[in-house]
Amino acid sequence: MELSALTAVAPVDGRYADKCAELRKYFSEFALIRYRTLVEVRWLQHLAAEPLIEELPPLSNVLKDHLNHIVDEFGVEDARRIKAIEATTNHDVKAVEYFLRERLGDGSDTAKLGEFIHFACTSEDINNLAYALMLAHARDRVLIPVMNEMVTALRTMAHQLSDVAMLSRTHGQSASPTTMGKEIANFAHRLARQRRALAAVTPLGKLNGAVGNFNAHMIAYPEVPWAEFTQKFVESLGLEHNFYTTQIEPHDWIAEYCDVLARLNTVLVDLCRDIWSYISIGYFRQRPVDNEVGSSTMPHKVNPIDFENAEGNLGVANALLDHFSSKLPVSRWQRDLTDSTVLRNLGVALAHSLIAFRAVQKGLGKLECHREVIAEDLNGSWEVLGEAVQTVMRRYGIPEPYEKLKALTRGRAIDQKTLHRFIEDLDIPDDARKALLELTPASYIGLARRLAREA
Repeated sequence: MELSALTAVAPVDGRYADKCAELRKYFSEFALIRYRTLVEVRWLQHLAAEPLIEELPPLSNVLKDHLNHIVDEFGVEDARRIKAIEATTNHDVKAVEYFLRERLGDGSDTAKLGEFIHFACTSEDINNLAYALMLAHARDRVLIPVMNEMVTALRTMAHQLSDVAMLSRTHGQSASPTTMGKEIANFAHRLARQRRALAAVTPLGKLNGAVGNFNAHMIAYPEVPWAEFTQKFVESLGLEHNFYTTQIEPHDWIAEYCDVLARLNTVLVDLCRDIWSYISIGYFRQRPVDNEVGSSTMPHKVNPIDFENAEGNLGVANALLDHFSSKLPVSRWQRDLTDSTVLRNLGVALAHSLIAFRAVQKGLGKLECHREVIAEDLNGSWEVLGEAVQTVMRRYGIPEPYEKLKALTRGRAIDQKTLHRFIEDLDIPDDARKALLELTPASYIGLARRLAREA
């Protein structure tokens, strides 16, 4: 069966392929091979610039251009050639080395280069750098920009709804009022904080040989300052060098990356559930889309499918991210291969995250605040002013203020007249009494409006 969006096993390459296509550039098999090729070429160029390696002369401008062309113009046909070589070698990284030898050819100016491709490297020297670049580039070029869009959309929404007073609910019961804008601002702030944390995760890399001690490097060229030399190379890729490794870079930084992304996803799950609930009680309406169907039998339905889709994809992503975080830093002795197949699924978790981000964006774009429903709900809940009244009573030394308001309000709805009769009988200053009598559920919002506008 020919592979297509209809025949793909994974939905990230099937049903949702158009939602996460940007990540193919960073996490497909082609992408992994391309990044390996990049690392191998850059390492060869770095070696050629070291004068203490006498057997490898400096590269001519022609050779520099040729090597750069291999990287810059690397295409699917190049990756297919490497896969064909792998079919013989049964080793994916060695296939890249042989491919580069082919591309350099047998000319007199390239003869000495062949044995310096993959010089002193173990496969993990190439792989860890490739994956670090893949994760860093996908984060900086795809995930962070979409996160920025989400935060901006939420902040805009918070500002627009900053003065829409609404009934809070703690434990599902009526509570002190807030504004819809302030509640949206909470999510904008939380997401922005996790976005900064994700951006701050430092990608690490290593190039220190089979067990992390520069063994092969030192036996071949003991006079080369390999620690400093490889550090400079790794940093030239935009990564931080990790000197303390076994055969593999221990993946602690990848665990940090996954943990932060999972926390951000969890904030989005919270957002999706809250918006879903606000829709269900009529605080938000969703603009219907022409020709869309909400139910196969109930034609009136406009379901909150975007937030449900996002929540489901966030759950899948976090299940994978949790596994990556707990599994990848664990490897028997100096190396086992259990990380290899796990690393190949990094893109799947990021894809489900990105699909969710897009769904949240789409859902937010459909929302219309139903101010009348919110106001009606709030105006029928005068009991929420009990907190305000008993707090003022405390200021002026009225005995048992909490207990008196509890007797008046707990477990029951009260109206404006009932509350005002109670206030009028209080032995408090006239200006305090006046302020309480002028208070309404809609005006009892503290700094909510300001907090929403400053988000």
